[in-house]
Amino acid sequence: MKALHNPHLPWRAGLGLKPEHYADILSARPDVGFFEVHAENYMGDGGAPHRALAAIAERYPISLHGIGLSIGAARPLDRQHLARLRALIDRYRPHSFSEHLAWSTHDAGFLNDVLPLPYTAETLERVSAHVDEAQQATGCQLLLENPSSYVLFDDSTIDEIDFLDAIAERSGCGLLLDVNNVMVSAVNHGLDPYAYMDRFPVERVGEIHLAGYDETVDGAGERLLIDAHGSKVRDDVFALYRHTIARCGPVATLIEWDNDVPTFPLLLAEARRADSVLATAAGRREPMRRRA
Repeated sequence: MKALHNPHLPWRAGLGLKPEHYADILSARPDVGFFEVHAENYMGDGGAPHRALAAIAERYPISLHGIGLSIGAARPLDRQHLARLRALIDRYRPHSFSEHLAWSTHDAGFLNDVLPLPYTAETLERVSAHVDEAQQATGCQLLLENPSSYVLFDDSTIDEIDFLDAIAERSGCGLLLDVNNVMVSAVNHGLDPYAYMDRFPVERVGEIHLAGYDETVDGAGERLLIDAHGSKVRDDVFALYRHTIARCGPVATLIEWDNDVPTFPLLLAEARRADSVLATAAGRREPMRRRA
């Protein structure tokens, strides 16, 4: 395997970069650890989005999060998509590059969702090969994100944590630990999220995600959580996050709020909450501030 570019995000809280907030960020230069962008939103050659991102990338670390590589699909990776990812990585030199453990492509085209896959020896081999291919094509270590799930596959033969750990061992990738996804899956399947977190290979984690979930009930009247990304981080997710950071130490943490995007001050307040937890874990009273 060729050597991979493997920079590290600062152990600060970051925010997803939204067009609604370009002006706020560029004018006020807020104290934020990093900004994350969805790769597919910046695959055009130029225009206003690239002008804003270039200006912001001069002042802040950038995390690149892919949602369309379909790394778990039972088909070859899209080489044109990989080339576009490589162009973005070469252009902005992000401090982190991540993708979902999921699939989103079919013979009929691209599905606007990240869909789960069974954990079997066959899918383990395929995903590991795809992760390795993606890393070689981009020249950058990939962080693979644990999914949120609503169903379990009867043909799964490998535990999710063991599956993720095995991919990382085979491919040399890191892991992106989405704490909200852990809570969503645990509640939906009647599992203990703290037991999951206590087994997770935190030494492989390069970034953490926090988000808000929606809640409803299923046909049996049981709680059903939806990974919605449209509200503040729920208290139970934040408590699980505290537990996680106490175990693994400070790790760069993204606040995900992709739907019903709020005002920038509200997003910044969520980042401050996470920064406080990170600072405590690092033995500081206040988080290390970046220079404007």
